[in-house]
Amino acid sequence: MYFLYELERVITLHPSFFGPRVKEYLTNRLLEDVEGTCTGQYYIICVMDAYDISEGRVVPGSAVAEYTVHYRAVVWRPFKGETVDAIVSSVNRMGVFADVGPLPVFVSNHLIPGDIKWDPNATPPQYTDNGDQVIEKGTHLRIKLIGTRSDVGSMFAIGSIKEDFLGSENDRSQGLKMASNPYHDEERKPLNQDSSSPEDRNSLDSFTSSSDTSIALERLNHDGSAIGNGHTKAPPRTRAMGDKADDYDEEDGFYVPPVRLALERRNRRIIWALGGLCFGGWLLALVLFLSRRSYQPASSVPFDPAATVSHGSGKAVTLDQYLNGEWRPKHHTLSWIAGANGEDGLLLEVEEPGQDYLTVEDVRSRKENAKYLPRQTLMKSGEFEVDGVKVKTNKVWPRKDLKKVLVMSDELKNWRHSYTGLFWIFDVESQQAEPLDPSKPGGRIQLASWSPQDDAIVFTRDNNMFLRPNIASKDVEQITKDGGEQIFYGVPDWVYEEEVFAGNSATGWSEDGKFISFMRTNDSAVPEYPIQYFVSRPSGTEPAPGEENYPEVRQIKYPKAGAPNPVADLQFYDVAKKDVFTVRTDSDFPDDDRLITEVVWCGSQVLVKNTNRESDIMKVALLDVSERTGKVVRTDNVNELDGGWFEISESTIYIPGDPNKGRPHDGYIDTVIHEGYDHLAYFTPLDSTEPLMLTSGEWEVVNAPSAVDLNSNLVYFLATKDGSTQRYAYSINLDGTALQHYTEHRKDGYYDVSFSTGVGFCLINYEGPDIPWQEVRSTPGFEGHFYSERWESNPGLAQMAAAHELPILIYSTINIDGIDLNVIERRPPHFDENKKYPVLFELYGGPGSQKVDKKFNIDFQTYVASNLGYVVVTFDGRGTGFLGRKARVPIRGHIGYIEGMDQITAAKMWAAKDYVDPERMAIWGWSYGGFMALKTLELDGGETFKYGMSVAPVTDWRFYDSIYTERYMHTPQNNPDGYLNTTITNTTALAGNVRFLIMHGVADDNVHLQNTLTLLDKLDLAGVENYDYHVFPDSDHSIFFHNANRMVYDRLNNWLINAFNGEWLRTEDAIPVERIGASTGKR
Repeated sequence: MYFLYELERVITLHPSFFGPRVKEYLTNRLLEDVEGTCTGQYYIICVMDAYDISEGRVVPGSAVAEYTVHYRAVVWRPFKGETVDAIVSSVNRMGVFADVGPLPVFVSNHLIPGDIKWDPNATPPQYTDNGDQVIEKGTHLRIKLIGTRSDVGSMFAIGSIKEDFLGSENDRSQGLKMASNPYHDEERKPLNQDSSSPEDRNSLDSFTSSSDTSIALERLNHDGSAIGNGHTKAPPRTRAMGDKADDYDEEDGFYVPPVRLALERRNRRIIWALGGLCFGGWLLALVLFLSRRSYQPASSVPFDPAATVSHGSGKAVTLDQYLNGEWRPKHHTLSWIAGANGEDGLLLEVEEPGQDYLTVEDVRSRKENAKYLPRQTLMKSGEFEVDGVKVKTNKVWPRKDLKKVLVMSDELKNWRHSYTGLFWIFDVESQQAEPLDPSKPGGRIQLASWSPQDDAIVFTRDNNMFLRPNIASKDVEQITKDGGEQIFYGVPDWVYEEEVFAGNSATGWSEDGKFISFMRTNDSAVPEYPIQYFVSRPSGTEPAPGEENYPEVRQIKYPKAGAPNPVADLQFYDVAKKDVFTVRTDSDFPDDDRLITEVVWCGSQVLVKNTNRESDIMKVALLDVSERTGKVVRTDNVNELDGGWFEISESTIYIPGDPNKGRPHDGYIDTVIHEGYDHLAYFTPLDSTEPLMLTSGEWEVVNAPSAVDLNSNLVYFLATKDGSTQRYAYSINLDGTALQHYTEHRKDGYYDVSFSTGVGFCLINYEGPDIPWQEVRSTPGFEGHFYSERWESNPGLAQMAAAHELPILIYSTINIDGIDLNVIERRPPHFDENKKYPVLFELYGGPGSQKVDKKFNIDFQTYVASNLGYVVVTFDGRGTGFLGRKARVPIRGHIGYIEGMDQITAAKMWAAKDYVDPERMAIWGWSYGGFMALKTLELDGGETFKYGMSVAPVTDWRFYDSIYTERYMHTPQNNPDGYLNTTITNTTALAGNVRFLIMHGVADDNVHLQNTLTLLDKLDLAGVENYDYHVFPDSDHSIFFHNANRMVYDRLNNWLINAFNGEWLRTEDAIPVERIGASTGKR
């Protein structure tokens, strides 16, 4: 039944929203906060108007203001006796579960007509009269509510279909159609598709039009599957929902209610007598049913990652589902781009369905009735011809004025982030292209980038740098000439790509386009490591005659710990003078003790971060490129501060001076160590040594700042202020005042945010713990009307989560050495504390890493708990991130020892639990986690962990790359004992375990196979045989080549089952079956 209610809500606003449009902001917030929600008594369908808004009241102790908003809203309050239309979500022998929009309803088998029987052998299982009446998943069902129950924020109901006008509204064929695409399995159509098309009307797919309830629940139904995540506006309708055409089926015409034959009076009396007895029993069961909430089907129970019980549907997470990516949330990656005239909020879209290949679109075009800029096509097709040769696009980089596009084709992958390809300049107006270097159209280029003035392109080919200074001309200048296998210009070598830049670029432009900065990396002294390929030929070349049966060998310049590092220098090119030069300071690190970790252009000056090779001394230099002078403006020694190290980051943001905006000098925002935690600091002017601290406290900023709105002097960033396992976005003024949440923070959450080029819009990614969603909204700095639109709600994922038995997640902490360390336990569905469960510990454990967080994540650990029924524990011990320096730095110089002992401490706590079988405990990890699994087994010696699984492990840190290893271990020359102690060497301890498994990719360029082979040699020498070993030809660190990734997880799965089944229990002497038979007189 529907009512018009007068309600009120208190809304808080950040000061940045104050002004003449504050009422508009409040109204939009009201709509976002209340429409589609449930109070436990009724559902708010739509807000009619906000008729009274109070004056704002400043909340004591904060900078926000509270407003009380009085509003009128249409609400639906389900009542006993009400008739509703629903769609069946699941069926079983107990009855039928259906959804009336957001309201779950249960129809007991006692309240289904007697002639409709449960048939578990049908496909799919169903209730049927073996005629036209079929009730299965997806069936439209008319139900009479006979009881309701309310909880905080939710409602539930019991229904009946026994009366003649109730029951199925589908015949068999229609039911099958609906079952193939039930409401909760629907996926949002492409956002550019005409949302008024019949295929996209979610409300029509969920309810029939003959029920008034169905009509009024239109708005709730659209987001009903996005459980607990707010609401999404319903798509527009092209005609009224009550049109008779809605009742028409193309195959069977209009719906005709079924006709039931009248019963003989005597039979009716008998049935009534029996029914009375059944009803009495059923009524008692109903009371228990409602009070215990045991009637909730899995498909109707919102996914609750913090639930302490599991609602059973019988469907467990499968390994195939995980490996096939079926549990991966849908995720939109927005490529923000500025318009030709600086317009904000534009997106670069590639291969969007129904559009040209490359377009620029206003983000607001996704929402009806919003004002937005028209779409602009840059490339009509991803294929074009040059001199009669067809070219297929791989990557694109539009020019700032959007008149040209830099295009790469024929991509050939190099290492993790790098590649080579053929590059073209594509003209938008003519839709024609020409080679970037007309003199060498077939030359493979490693990197190319537009100048800020749109008139030039710099690029690297064969490790030398070139410049096309004027696009109108075909001339190309060669900037460097000694590049090659030993020397790299503008692109990083292997170790800088992997450990410093996490990308393929070491080139930058000054804002005025007059100078180019680039790194010169000299690998002449760096030793080589051979990578062998036995099946494939990554070079793409044919073997020489007579060498067809030999593996391809690729030599990498790979500096291992203690070996010579590449010599890196920052150089500059004066475009006008055609001159290469270097700017030095008086206190530069020596060539063999220098890492360049970040380069930031600040107007005509450059900030350069350098550290020593052990990463515990940092020097920040300020270079004046025009004057070719420089000085060190900051020197920090973290080894003296706390014995730790500097992590590499590239999040420093330049803040140009603007006296009119309260910024008299240029400056920059950087992340610094402040009172034991990572915090934001504002340095102004650029050579300042004492910053203004923007944040402080016993929490940390993360990859911060995210963006700075220079018009409002507002800094946006992510942080752990509300908990180390969570991430929220915050804003703070550039003077360090008015710290505020920018994302919802009233319940646990893990967010990420990306901002448009002008910081007028942002994409908010909610990543858990509930079903992930994405929303685009305008920021307080945007001058137009407030914009907010949900781009992705993952309704299909919500349905999957509700329809499966997921593990019960238990978050807690373990205090070690005064530090509360995070742990998550995944308990199997239907967990029984009286049983004895095997336990699998999963870990990574690398310095500064984090595995225990509040993200929604269905992974291998989920599968193990859900499907195999084991308890799975992940524990972030000391050395991991986001708990402050005190928790991180104790591991330095002896990585693996403290982390391994922490895992053992946690394991002993679990082994002592009544529901754990202490003889069936295992540990596993990949990469650093693989090292940690072996190190923990070595330290434990079989006392606590009996089994272990290690994938791609480091076993000796002298074998790993210098930049990563020496940051945490110093050099082997300065810390020989530390390296010896951290190496996996104690074969006697490993022999004390029941069994362990090692897997490794043969072509692993990151953690070399050398690590595993040297450990196997130690085991051979000691006669240790209690292990299994699997290698994957031509696979790198990710182990994907030729079905290898699936093989990894299949092996982990089967090996673990055998371990916990006792198959690996050793015997002193293996006895042939024939001998066993002979000893008993049998064959």
